[in-house]
Amino acid sequence: MERLMQSIRIGINDKIYVKDPESSDLGKRIIEQSILMIDEMGFESFTFRKLGERIKSNESSIYRYFENKHKLLLYLASWYWGWLEYKMVFATNGITDRSEKLRKAIEILTQTVEQDVSFSHINEVLLSKIVINEYSKSYLTKEVDQENKDGYFIIYKRLVNRLYEMIVSLDGDYPYPSSLASTVLEGSLHQYFLKEHFPMLTDCNQTTTPTQYFTDMVFRIVKPKNNA
Repeated sequence: MERLMQSIRIGINDKIYVKDPESSDLGKRIIEQSILMIDEMGFESFTFRKLGERIKSNESSIYRYFENKHKLLLYLASWYWGWLEYKMVFATNGITDRSEKLRKAIEILTQTVEQDVSFSHINEVLLSKIVINEYSKSYLTKEVDQENKDGYFIIYKRLVNRLYEMIVSLDGDYPYPSSLASTVLEGSLHQYFLKEHFPMLTDCNQTTTPTQYFTDMVFRIVKPKNNA
């Protein structure tokens, strides 16, 4: 899988960026250091001026890649969802048993992220923390409807749809497959956030993982057919 991932490029909607950051060393440094800085100081305190100082480049050079830090956050989130999508597709592609396929998909989407050596300039562990803590800021805006029309969230929606299709394949009679699929993906972020910041509000802890919780929840709801 690592060799396959090394040959894959995560495709991001080109409306999100001005210049593709994957096209140059400077662009990759912008992505690499922005992940480190947002993790360190939070999205609100992060600025392009501070990023420019960190990478020893003019602030104006960053604007040649991203219109603003909101677009940068959208890019980082889109990359993360695209990376997670590839991991899920590769992990489930050879599984014919539909129950096991859904179970594996839930595992991939909800497990604790580990570093992926296939992308040397992106720290997936820190990026996952950013998505957990900051992702809602990418869509809780006045512009969300227009940005949705422009396809800014297409990868996230595609990932939810892949899970939806597995649920429907397993139990076509279940009436709320889209809601369940989006609950797993969005709820996983929330459970990790609660585990870190409000541990009294979740049963997830050092011994009980979000993966265990969502696997149990889904398979209590979805009723596999005999031939699944």
